[in-house]
Amino acid sequence: MPPIPITIVTGFLGSGKTTLILNLLPQLPKTYKLALLKNEFGDVAIDSELASSSAIGGVQELLNGCICCNLVGQLGDALDTLRKDVDPNRIIIETSGSAFPATLAMEVNRLGRETGYYTLDGVIVVIDVENWQGYEDTSYTAKMQARYTDLMVFNKWELVDERRYEDCLDRVGDLELQVATVKSDKGRVDQGILLGMDSAFAKELEPLAHEDSTHTHSGDHYDHNSDHQTEVEVLSATLSSEDAMAHGVSLDSLETFLLAAPKDEVYRIKAIIKASRPPASSAGDVEPAVIHQGQTSAKYILNWAFGRWTFTPMSSAIPSRTRAASSNTSRSGSIVGVPEGVPIDPLVRMTVIVARGESNKWKKRIEAQGYIEAENTDVKGVLRIRRVL
Repeated sequence: MPPIPITIVTGFLGSGKTTLILNLLPQLPKTYKLALLKNEFGDVAIDSELASSSAIGGVQELLNGCICCNLVGQLGDALDTLRKDVDPNRIIIETSGSAFPATLAMEVNRLGRETGYYTLDGVIVVIDVENWQGYEDTSYTAKMQARYTDLMVFNKWELVDERRYEDCLDRVGDLELQVATVKSDKGRVDQGILLGMDSAFAKELEPLAHEDSTHTHSGDHYDHNSDHQTEVEVLSATLSSEDAMAHGVSLDSLETFLLAAPKDEVYRIKAIIKASRPPASSAGDVEPAVIHQGQTSAKYILNWAFGRWTFTPMSSAIPSRTRAASSNTSRSGSIVGVPEGVPIDPLVRMTVIVARGESNKWKKRIEAQGYIEAENTDVKGVLRIRRVL
């Protein structure tokens, strides 16, 4: 059997990586099997829930760490599971917003050489044109993601004027890249452009591969483990209640939180929530979910980035369970890191990714301001917030 091509999709937090992938799916033949390996901060497998409702053959998710350093040893097992269970035509690896693509590309190449099962097809970086000037100046990782790639996709350019887009091009030009670029159509790029790149970038990096965590590329010295994961801090929040009247989260309080989060301090908010009425996106759109017989609420996936947010209805209910004391790790989208005895189906499970040094302030603010609470004020809810990175 020929090796399975692997495409790496990277980009800073909230740039639109998942949207790019989901917009690729309808373009593929019905017989084409695509598998997705996602890496995410925090302990809520939110995007896997979103992706699994689409035409993806299989999903694996590596949580609570970075796929290019402290989770890199799990990459081979995750790919092997997808290869055996799905037998895909292609695997897409979607990294966390802080991953360094060169390290990951070299690891895929190493696995390909040793097993013969995989070949790296290309590395794609998604650039958020609207917010590039904000994070490009502060994040070394964002620059490295843009520098080490085969294809650069400019996303959200429709939301800014031509001058802002030209400024973004100029800033990228300062990196002196020799790489193909394309503008997305509201997060969509033709599949003929995204797939089949043969990763010229990764071939050039091959002589640089070695086992430790310090990488030198084109004169840049980058101690990955000590630098990139200190650019962000991650909070995990869970709101649970055993009260039968706890039908859902207070959407008014939640919206106050989403409006109060400044994009220079809070980079990303992701959550699975229960709501007794359909929540509205930042644009005012409302997508009702099906409330199953005997239930008083439905589940939604919340995605917030740079002051905008959407709620996506989940297609089916997940029965409430309680975490076993021995269950503390997952590579397939299951819950990890939940305190023992807490229901796995609470009112809210949320990951908040903030700037360095901001986690303690935002933990206290969320607790003090009542941003995450049950809609019924008579209901006693238990809010647990902890820092996971």
